[in-house]
Amino acid sequence: MSFVFVVLALAALSLAWRIGPVLLLVGATPWVRARFDPAAYGLPPREQLDAGRASPPLSAHRAQAINAVAYAARNGDWRTVAAYLEEAGQDWDERWSRLELLQQLADQDDTWLKDWRTAQPKNCGAATVHAQLLLHRAWAVRGSGYVRTVSANRMARFVLLLREAMDAAEEAAPLASDDPGPWVVMITAARGLRFKHDKFQQLWLELFKRAPHHYMGHCQALQYWCDKWAGSDKLMMDFAERAVHRAPTGSPLAGIYVLALDELTERSGHAALPSSRVAKDLLESVARSLNQAPDDDERLPRLRHLLAHYLVKAQCYDAALEQFQRIGPWCGAEPWTKHGHPAAAFDRARATAARRSRQR
Repeated sequence: MSFVFVVLALAALSLAWRIGPVLLLVGATPWVRARFDPAAYGLPPREQLDAGRASPPLSAHRAQAINAVAYAARNGDWRTVAAYLEEAGQDWDERWSRLELLQQLADQDDTWLKDWRTAQPKNCGAATVHAQLLLHRAWAVRGSGYVRTVSANRMARFVLLLREAMDAAEEAAPLASDDPGPWVVMITAARGLRFKHDKFQQLWLELFKRAPHHYMGHCQALQYWCDKWAGSDKLMMDFAERAVHRAPTGSPLAGIYVLALDELTERSGHAALPSSRVAKDLLESVARSLNQAPDDDERLPRLRHLLAHYLVKAQCYDAALEQFQRIGPWCGAEPWTKHGHPAAAFDRARATAARRSRQR
């Protein structure tokens, strides 16, 4: 399915869920329905809650740009694809977002990518897409389960493809010495290849000196430092806390901290979550940073939903309410979708924040 059709399918899914979330609210806690008036706190009414989306649809401009590059790729027009990537300039996060789109398109049909690499063998963008493609195919072979669920044959194929991805990224890196893209591929592959800490750190420093605030680079490094890969809870949380402190004002990078909390919760449950004043201060720092990020930043929705959830858990109700006000009616995201009734779980959390905030 092309990315164009993915966008259209998501829009259709949203419409299909317009009525569903309202019905699911029968699972809400009784006091929420009886005593909580969302409008009194600047929140949308519960009948507008939409569990089919995490955020509003893409802007018309963004959707048109995606559709245009998808159409070009489908028709073998690698020049238009290359121009789309180069338009990102040295906005490394935006460039990575575009690289990810190109990888998805190449995974459907990479004819245009092969033509591009033949025509411009020294183009770092084309070489990086190729390395990404190998990386994603490796993870598709492995799957997302824990290692004990992966057969020996699949694991061997996974490692082989990861080594090919690493080699491809190493070949891409010298083609544009300031581009962090190949290094993001390398640190992701290094996780799957179980690199030792010192060897991984060498790759991380190369990425860091090119793009010290690279969002996806930090996401991949966070996974490396978590307990299920090559680190521990402490190493992961230390890494996440440093990201909060170094994040520029208005950068989604600070949100890495809530991704770390989510990883911690998934493995150890809520009892493992930090409840100290320091942890609450970090969550409120994340909130301040995300509140200054552009509203159309496509990384924000996932982070806002998780942040609102953990602010409620930390009893930072004023900050949590503000996040719910910014989220609006969209509740098709984790952690709400982990519940049988996502809209009801979302409504209960925002009601708790509202009723216990100082806006009462």
